[in-house]
Amino acid sequence: MRAHRTAIVLAAALSSLLWPLGAQADWAQSSDPLVVRTNPSNGEEQLQNPPTFTWARYPGGATRYEIQIVAEGASPIGVTVDRTWYLPPKSLARGHYTWRVRPAGSTEWSGARAFSITDKSTTFEVPDNATLRTRILDKARPRSLPPSFTQYAAWSAPKKNDLDPYLSRLVNEVKLQTAALPDLSDERWPLVINAPLTAAMAAQQREIAHRIDEASRQLEAATILWRLKKNPDHLKEACKRGDQLAALSPSGPTSYANQDQATRQIALALVKAADLLAGDLDAGRKARWLKIVSVRGADMFSDLAADGGRLDQHPFDSHGTTLLAYMAVISTLALGDVPDARKWFDFAFRDYVAAPEPWSGQEGGYANGTAYAEYAAAYMLVLWDPLRQVTGVNMYAKPWTAGFMDFLIAFVPPGAPLHAFGDGSDTKPDFRVLRAFANRVASPHAAWYADKLTALDDALSVLEAPYPMPVAASRRKAAPPNAAGFQSIGWVAMHSDIGSSGDMSFYFKSSPYGSFNHSHGDQNGMLLTVAGQPLLVEAGWYDWYGSPLWTDWYRQTKAQNAVTFDGGKGQLVSGYREQLQRNGSIVQFSPRPDHDYAEGDATPAYGGQLTQARGQVVYLHGPNAIVVRDKLSSSAPHTYEFNVHAPGMMKVESPSSVKIAAGRQSVCLRDLNGNAPFAKWSGPPPKKGVTEDHGAFYLKADGGSVAEFLVLLDIGCKRPRVTVGESGNRRTVKVGGQVFEFG
Repeated sequence: MRAHRTAIVLAAALSSLLWPLGAQADWAQSSDPLVVRTNPSNGEEQLQNPPTFTWARYPGGATRYEIQIVAEGASPIGVTVDRTWYLPPKSLARGHYTWRVRPAGSTEWSGARAFSITDKSTTFEVPDNATLRTRILDKARPRSLPPSFTQYAAWSAPKKNDLDPYLSRLVNEVKLQTAALPDLSDERWPLVINAPLTAAMAAQQREIAHRIDEASRQLEAATILWRLKKNPDHLKEACKRGDQLAALSPSGPTSYANQDQATRQIALALVKAADLLAGDLDAGRKARWLKIVSVRGADMFSDLAADGGRLDQHPFDSHGTTLLAYMAVISTLALGDVPDARKWFDFAFRDYVAAPEPWSGQEGGYANGTAYAEYAAAYMLVLWDPLRQVTGVNMYAKPWTAGFMDFLIAFVPPGAPLHAFGDGSDTKPDFRVLRAFANRVASPHAAWYADKLTALDDALSVLEAPYPMPVAASRRKAAPPNAAGFQSIGWVAMHSDIGSSGDMSFYFKSSPYGSFNHSHGDQNGMLLTVAGQPLLVEAGWYDWYGSPLWTDWYRQTKAQNAVTFDGGKGQLVSGYREQLQRNGSIVQFSPRPDHDYAEGDATPAYGGQLTQARGQVVYLHGPNAIVVRDKLSSSAPHTYEFNVHAPGMMKVESPSSVKIAAGRQSVCLRDLNGNAPFAKWSGPPPKKGVTEDHGAFYLKADGGSVAEFLVLLDIGCKRPRVTVGESGNRRTVKVGGQVFEFG
């Protein structure tokens, strides 16, 4: 969507001239929702040139594949690969294309698929592995720092003026942590991790990750200060922390099997420190550190390389995709020092760069929610900066990244008090991370966002970054549109004035990813914040993934501002692959000068319990009001519930209306049909120090007919006059002086 680059569909006649279609079953697209989706497809205009080609494995098995790409009026260009993806090293000329693939040596071609390269396709070229390896090995160590990184004594006066505050903060941090950080040893973590995970095990896992992150940061910070100031105390501290990380057993509590996050962080910290301390690390210590990198790297690679590259076919693995990113950087930094690094690099680097995240299409976005998008941005900062310096491949310039940046701006605008949708939606954004990410994306929207955010950047991140920040290359700052839609993840944002102190932020979701992974059963769900004050929120809190609270409450539809029936029955969130099938979709998104409209179909999310679950939302700019229409049907009679969750006590003003007030903001919800009375209900205890209130509009319906909620969200409780008319299946709503007709 994103305004949304209209798909260009080639005429069937063109495709038939190139290759016959429909001659056999198209094996390249699996019916299993867990399997990678075939791309490009449906004649889509490609945002990246060249695009990444992906397909399902041939059912009979194949070790190599031949892919053919043909431009309109040209002969096919073929290449043979040993994976089920292909990223051409050079851009394609503008024009219309089709492509197909077959197991090498066979005649069983996939169906032909069309795509186009236009003037809106951004060139993003990644050289082949051999070229990249030569480029990397030719770089003197340290490889991971930008050319602008120099010893402090060589800093110019303007650079000192800009960076001295960050240097001072980092010096103070390292000094404080030198005395405060505990010594690490395997004995700190005695619990054996197994299934099912208990609260105590989850707490130990969090503690391990936290302590490893602390020690890793101290190691890197001390190393950077040593390079800048040459204070022997910093070198001593770096060696101490590196030695402790290297002494942790790769088969102990920080092993890959027990704590994959710890293993990847230890390997990255040690290989990065070995690079940064080039020339200053004694041979014995360097050998010990790199030996651990080799052992832990082998464990990680063994998992990723299983089944010929397990993520190639099953990419929807949040830990796996993050691990692939770490392996891309670890192997890059280890080339020439760790014998297996070349094997790791050839496997991981281009694979990761071709498709860094599976949680959206090419437009960007993050289906798992903005909290996890922030976490992803945080590790991207750690990984992409050295990746760019070592390889010359700038992931911040990838077209997907521009969309990811626009997604963050739309759903975590300046001043946002909470995250949106999914796990961690109850937490506050860390604008230090988001500002740091924006500072590295050279776009007008990123420049606007970075300028609007007042959070202080992380000192270590700033000192390792290019100087000046890449965002400075943007010639102008431009505010994003007030309405944004992301079709591939099924999210829509509507703002009254994004970035202003009084902004109304309304979010609507109906996602093809369903409740998979860190997503919730919230298709056709909504959130509302006004002037930085949450008014409609998700209920519950994220204690740990898979906990009883998470399973039975936090991710259930009854904890969302969404429709349930018969006492809280909602969308089906159990199972595994089924969660991707029980999903939603945005079937229409139309931003207009006087209103914004979106429509979602969440019928599949209810897993056959309902025969229709269609949601329509319109934001009327004039009266600053939102009208929500939910159309529901089933073969059996139900009482439907239009659930509402507030961060304070709600006031039921009449059988058909309720007021939510928090801070100095308010919203009044009114049943416009007059047949769905409102009543409060009780939920599980909220997190300590948090207030929650729950209620719903209740609508009784006979089976076989369509039931309809029509609810006004009167922002500011201005009590506008509302009239509702009906003509056939169309509903006309007039709020104040503005009229909208629902189809």
